[in-house]
Amino acid sequence: MSDPEITSVELIRGKLNSETARIPWKELQRYFAGGYTLIVDLQLDLIDVAYQFQQDNSKQIEIWLNENLIQQVSNDQARQWFNDDAELWACVTQPWVLIQQAD
Repeated sequence: MSDPEITSVELIRGKLNSETARIPWKELQRYFAGGYTLIVDLQLDLIDVAYQFQQDNSKQIEIWLNENLIQQVSNDQARQWFNDDAELWACVTQPWVLIQQAD
């Protein structure tokens, strides 16, 4: 990998990191209603996953989907987060909102 590629990767990852924040589930419900929320398993780094989406790395994303490490948010999970007034990590990679449980 050449230096410009490294810089590009670092810039993209840095941008994704700066755009990642904790947010109440209630503020994400409209994206859930549109089918745009994906939950990322805690085994994965949210920024790494967002980067792969940004790069349209469909092979890696398919592996994670097949291993259930990335999933659509279920109605039951959404209801639980709503009732718990949960706060989650979120990162937008259009059109998706990738979310991960916060501590």
